[in-house]
Amino acid sequence: MASEPRSIRLAALIDADNASAKIASRLFEEIAKIGEASVRRIYGDFAGPRLKPWADILAQHAIIPQQQFAYTAGKNASDIALVIDAMDLLHSGRFHGFCLVSSDSDFTRLAPRIREQGLGVYGFGERKTPESFRQACRRFIYTENLLLPETPTPGEETAKALKPLQSPSAAIPLIQKALSQVEGEEGWVSLGMLGQRLSSIATDFDPRTYGYRKLSDLVRRKGAFEVAQAETGGLRVRPIPQEPKAPAKKRTRQKGAASKPTS
Repeated sequence: MASEPRSIRLAALIDADNASAKIASRLFEEIAKIGEASVRRIYGDFAGPRLKPWADILAQHAIIPQQQFAYTAGKNASDIALVIDAMDLLHSGRFHGFCLVSSDSDFTRLAPRIREQGLGVYGFGERKTPESFRQACRRFIYTENLLLPETPTPGEETAKALKPLQSPSAAIPLIQKALSQVEGEEGWVSLGMLGQRLSSIATDFDPRTYGYRKLSDLVRRKGAFEVAQAETGGLRVRPIPQEPKAPAKKRTRQKGAASKPTS
């Protein structure tokens, strides 16, 4: 029998103090698009009531709690424990990447340290997450996007049924920049290549942030790009050529016009 292809093995480490339990189901669905979360650990003080929402669903998602008692106020033992475990797992050589679930800038140094070993780091956090941590990850997903409805509600347009976290118009310069950096025949770039370039330019790029579920819907709806079917299959995109502006006409003085009197 042919052996099954090996999936990307991931370690998912969750900072319970800086992540909502509401994202749990969609979080692991999103991680499954990348690979297999073979390690699922969560860090926090589960002895108190504050983390009860997480405690109630740990078994449901096969998450292993790493209990950290708050012995001293103001000292975050959970962050230290997460970093120690991350380094132990890193040096085990058993993983292809890490998923760090937190909005805390304390993990900014951890992310590039893991990437130095050639592994991918996928961050998950709220919009308030500092840019330093977002850019340190190979890709960063806003957890607000994980709380959006999976299907449109009745009466809503299928292509755009999400409440945008950012104005859709803000995506146009970013898409234009990505297209300009990829060489294509007559300006055409495959949608897949465009998506890869966008991820390289902005680690937190996500069509859902701008109110669209798919990149193809975003580029179609903004009116700034042409979208066509490629001969080899799939879609291709290019900017709509801008018509050159007509030069402004120079105002000429009519013959016989009275000149302005001098004082």
